[in-house]
Amino acid sequence: SMNLQNPRSGFPRQVLHGVIAVVCVASLRWSSPLALAQEAPEAQSQEMTTTEEAPKIPNDQLDSLVAPIALYPDDLLAQTLAASTYPLEVMQLEQWMGKNTNLKDKALADAVAKQPWDPSVQSMAAFPDVVQRMGENIQWMTDVGNAVLAQQKDVMDAVQRMRAKAQGTGNLKTGSEQKVETKTTQGGQQVIVVEQANPEAVYVPSYDPEVVYGAAPAEYPYYPYSYPG
Repeated sequence: SMNLQNPRSGFPRQVLHGVIAVVCVASLRWSSPLALAQEAPEAQSQEMTTTEEAPKIPNDQLDSLVAPIALYPDDLLAQTLAASTYPLEVMQLEQWMGKNTNLKDKALADAVAKQPWDPSVQSMAAFPDVVQRMGENIQWMTDVGNAVLAQQKDVMDAVQRMRAKAQGTGNLKTGSEQKVETKTTQGGQQVIVVEQANPEAVYVPSYDPEVVYGAAPAEYPYYPYSYPG
């Protein structure tokens, strides 16, 4: 039910270092991107007002929204969520990568580091499959980014609900590509952690949500999300 693809794994790991950290397993924290976007007091004030006025996205809708990526390994999931808050830059990255297919590994890392994009977006160059998926599902990516900015904890709770569903159907388990464990956070919360089995290779899963999780709630069907090719 799941197809796991291994993208190029020789991308220098130091490029990813410091961009995003998974803290206490339960919550994701970004080193700077989200804070930097709101440095000016006026912008911060406006942002807070907008967030307070926006209606909260219901849990069922968030579940449907994160369904295509909830089974990604934790580190890749964190990067994808952070990058989704910069949808225009992700689209620029996709176009740039299409014009620079000759660049590999360190040469690719060095070249992308010179581009004027957020570090979370630059780091996605290591995962061309994921960049292509995000670029071909622009509305989905934009909606995910908005949800992350407005309801970060709710998004992570949705990921946990979907992982629990996939575990319940027997479609999320430890194998040669990934290690799946249930851990207890410092706050006493039980969370399902997905890590890559091999530190040097990240497998990107492709799957049909109906098969992996079971049927979606009638009110919020799974988000229209297409896999390239």
